Amino acid sequence: MIERPAAGERAVIVQLDFGQLDLEDQLEEVRLLAESAGGVVVAEVGGRRQSPDPKSFAGKGKVDEIGAMIAAAEADLVIFNHELSPAQQRNLERALQCRVIDRTSLILDIFALRASSAEGKLQVELAQLEHLSTRLVRGWTHLERQRGGIGMRGPGEKQLETDRRLLGNRVKLLKERLSKLSRQRGVQRKARRRGDVLNVSLVGYTNAGKSTLFNALTHACVYTADQLFATLDTTSRKLWIEGAGNIVISDTVGFIRNLPHSLVDAFHATLEAATDADILLHVVDSASHARDEQMIEVNKVLEEIGADAVRQVVAWNKIDLTDASPGVERDEYGNIARVRVSARSGEGLDLLRESLAEYVRAKAQARKKALAEAEQEAQHDYIT
Repeated sequence: MIERPAAGERAVIVQLDFGQLDLEDQLEEVRLLAESAGGVVVAEVGGRRQSPDPKSFAGKGKVDEIGAMIAAAEADLVIFNHELSPAQQRNLERALQCRVIDRTSLILDIFALRASSAEGKLQVELAQLEHLSTRLVRGWTHLERQRGGIGMRGPGEKQLETDRRLLGNRVKLLKERLSKLSRQRGVQRKARRRGDVLNVSLVGYTNAGKSTLFNALTHACVYTADQLFATLDTTSRKLWIEGAGNIVISDTVGFIRNLPHSLVDAFHATLEAATDADILLHVVDSASHARDEQMIEVNKVLEEIGADAVRQVVAWNKIDLTDASPGVERDEYGNIARVRVSARSGEGLDLLRESLAEYVRAKAQARKKALAEAEQEAQHDYIT
């Protein structure tokens, strides 16, 4: 078993400018990611480049600057807020004589730290092993990984000592187990659909307030925190709405820009709650100045998992931190497009419940109409 290090590993963050428009937002996000992994950011290195250096990503001069920062701050590791190739990571570690991890490894590490359910742990391990398989033969100087640390949690020493064949066997086994769990989820979803219950799935950028809203609506006790990826496991609850009856509402993992494809694939079973929903309640942190970009990133992931065709209602959350008042906004067709709420203070939650009730009634009317048309068609076939 890996011995986890004490909290507070000292990290140097590297964020290079390749012409991004939201550079400051990306820098703030990687700070939060590092802190969510238990690190302490002691220095930051920036700089402009036309394109990544093929050998070291940052270039020789910048690598020397990073090395000076490591020495001055007595840092334990370097975090690149970019995706590094195995060769670039190896070259950087040799030059800096320090652990180097990229954005994908950092996010995978946070998922490994937060996974609590059996399914969540399986999904994280699968994503980590598939990421590790590309780097298993790169000749790290710290392959033993005996002490653990940020970017080094998860499969552990034994997995790193296996060859690709054994690694492939483990990946195959994990996929079979997750496939079985996915089939079990499918049976449960079919049972809910037979009951003609409206299925609502909460989606949104990480730390947008999904779990807080879920708890406020359902009186559940899902873990919430002001940190990235506080929720990894999908939780579903029945919610009684006056005048509309029961609906099923599900809280899902938050999304983030450049979410590793290995994670999207591994968490496909969990994300099926979004693809099978009648409505996606897209929770947005209205107090964030990066909210528009975050909405775009969420929609990218929804498209990737095949949920882009599901009807969306935007929950414009955290209005208690802005000057906005509770309210409902409709599109040109009269459909509810946005509900302004505060999950923390409870403002606008009555409007959100009534909005969901409206969809329940609309679904019931559509089902009634479909049954009537089917009955009419059956009678026509009988007569003819």
